[in-house]
Amino acid sequence: MRFTPGPIEGLWIIETEPVIDHRGYFARAWCQDEFAEHGLKASWPQQNLQHSPRAGTMRGLHYQVPPHAEIKLVRCTKGRVFDVTVDLRPDSATYGKWAGNELSDDSRIAVWVPHGCAHGYLTLAPESDVFYLTSKEYVPESVRGVRFDDPMFEIDWPRPIDLVPDGYDTWPDFSSEMARELASLSAAEHM
Repeated sequence: MRFTPGPIEGLWIIETEPVIDHRGYFARAWCQDEFAEHGLKASWPQQNLQHSPRAGTMRGLHYQVPPHAEIKLVRCTKGRVFDVTVDLRPDSATYGKWAGNELSDDSRIAVWVPHGCAHGYLTLAPESDVFYLTSKEYVPESVRGVRFDDPMFEIDWPRPIDLVPDGYDTWPDFSSEMARELASLSAAEHM
């Protein structure tokens, strides 16, 4: 595997190195030791698969607050998506920045999303599947959302968004108050 640091602190792009023969290919998707060599350590108590039949479907941008903040390892196993990570960590050098990566079944790229970041994606092709691992289990009362069109982040989506998540219209703009909540929860988690 090839590991490339992303433009957000703690974000990594992981490319598999397939071994190809007449049957197709074989590639490792996860190797605990190899990830640890790059400082990437996590256990995966939950694995998720999402299917979106339509292109233009928005999933996210979600995160969980501490003590349930999660790391994600995300890949597209069918179709094509524009995957976005937004840094919500007030103490991060890349706070408020976002990074977008096109993931597809052809590219065989995965994204390591650090805790304290919102994550989501927009489908670019119909019948797209995304498979991802999470370092914490889903806890509904810890889930928060950031709107895909939040003016603080100015995310440059590569196509129109045709289908938005339920409840999207109730999510507030990300504010300094939300950042303070994250900072206090994160500080309490590390005490």
